[in-house]
Amino acid sequence: MGKTGMSKIDKRVRIYSALEVANLCGVVNQTAINWIKSGYLKAFMTPGGQFRVYAEDLVAFLTERGMRIPAELTEELSAPLDDTLVLVVDDDRDLNTILKRLLERKLPQVRVAQAFDGFEAGKIIAERHPALIFLDVDLPGIDGTSLCKRIRSDASIGRPAVIAMTGLDSEDIKADMLKAGADSFFQKPLDFEALVARAQELLGLGAEAPGSPQGPASQHKS
Repeated sequence: MGKTGMSKIDKRVRIYSALEVANLCGVVNQTAINWIKSGYLKAFMTPGGQFRVYAEDLVAFLTERGMRIPAELTEELSAPLDDTLVLVVDDDRDLNTILKRLLERKLPQVRVAQAFDGFEAGKIIAERHPALIFLDVDLPGIDGTSLCKRIRSDASIGRPAVIAMTGLDSEDIKADMLKAGADSFFQKPLDFEALVARAQELLGLGAEAPGSPQGPASQHKS
């Protein structure tokens, strides 16, 4: 997901020394310096000859290597989410609209935006920071798995909850989406009752409705 020049400037405010990078990552100072000298971790040098690393570049480095991102970094870069905004991303326009109307009826506290491909979704996510994203896997443009990875690697948009959905019957897809950072996975045809209950849970809108089954359709990431 591309960032505008303005967001790049706004977010590149926290700068770390090599020692601070090492402390954040739980490694010795020389390891951090080696990352920089090898070109793996983007950095610049001060007039005094000291390495400095933007928080944004450190997050990119950690994400590319599947390393844990310290909470301090996430807090430093994260933009506040709009906790009243939900985004539905599905190229099936009928299902997209059905889900939008269902959410608006069942969860009147939220507003629901729609996107019909990965590129449109990326733009809305970057600009409006929804708190919850319903994400179809098989999308035109950018597929759901790639988009989910981008969402999780871009700390500047916050950390929205992601519910993945697909009509494709494959355990590999489920595993890939959860690995990419999805919070839940639902197989189509959708169990709408369970889907709404999970959305309510992820948005912190209270306990799930009594008798709302999670069922085998959903997989919750622990």
